[in-house]
Amino acid sequence: MCYLQLIMRKHIYSVVFYCTVFALLLVSLSCTKEPNTTRSETTKLALRDVGHHLLLSNQDSTSLIMPVINLGNFKYELSFENQLSIHPDTLVKHIKISFEKASLPNQYLTEVIKCEDNQVAYSYEMKENKENGIIPCGGRQLHSDCYLVTVRFTKITKAGSGYTLPIVLSIIGIFGLLLFKFFRTRSKPSNEINQDNYKAIGQYKFYPEQNNLVKAATEISLSKKECELLALFVANPNKIIKRDELTKKVWEDHGVFVGRSLDTYISKLRKKLQEDASIKLTNVHGVGYKLEVL
Repeated sequence: MCYLQLIMRKHIYSVVFYCTVFALLLVSLSCTKEPNTTRSETTKLALRDVGHHLLLSNQDSTSLIMPVINLGNFKYELSFENQLSIHPDTLVKHIKISFEKASLPNQYLTEVIKCEDNQVAYSYEMKENKENGIIPCGGRQLHSDCYLVTVRFTKITKAGSGYTLPIVLSIIGIFGLLLFKFFRTRSKPSNEINQDNYKAIGQYKFYPEQNNLVKAATEISLSKKECELLALFVANPNKIIKRDELTKKVWEDHGVFVGRSLDTYISKLRKKLQEDASIKLTNVHGVGYKLEVL
């Protein structure tokens, strides 16, 4: 009887596993269709058009607009070669016009972020019902500085409505994997379960393989570039790492390094480490950066 139960359990594992693999395969095929790629490229073109009009409003027809970055989760980043001033009314107007021309969703959150400290200098939210949109301080101009403009779509309609099937399949696949892992874990001796490796940074636990930080019960996600930078600093605590070394090791094999990318990612890391006063990412002017751990 026990042997029969064992055989049946193995068959259940196999069915769950292969159904999960099949579901995830369908999801991957569905999610790589042209609409996703097309939407991303269309959004980038629309934001470059916005950047062009912002520069023209500054009487600047020669400086460059940096490549628009897809930050994931329907969020995009627009940056500029030189400093500029931004009038909120102009920004709101040209984003609206460019997005309408490109047939992009009309519900999004826009933020103007200062490069130096990664603080939000201006933001507004557009909703389908204009009366519910939030567009504050329309007449106050942002003085000339280095700014990043980010746009995150808060509700995906039209092209996004065709992804109901992949979402359902994804849920089924994830549930199947969790079920499979649950039964496998129950049947595995406890001494075979490995503890996650991490590196301590002050009050944080840094998990480089999982791209995240953990402080107490709070988990903080890191992008791939943030994780690679932090790994370099953790390996060289209280030591100055030159800018050239950082950019070479993090960007050399992953495409072209542009503009203020390093400074932007350092600012993001500072923000994620700010809860621990014993940790500081300091700028050594003209040389590089140093992770100070007290």
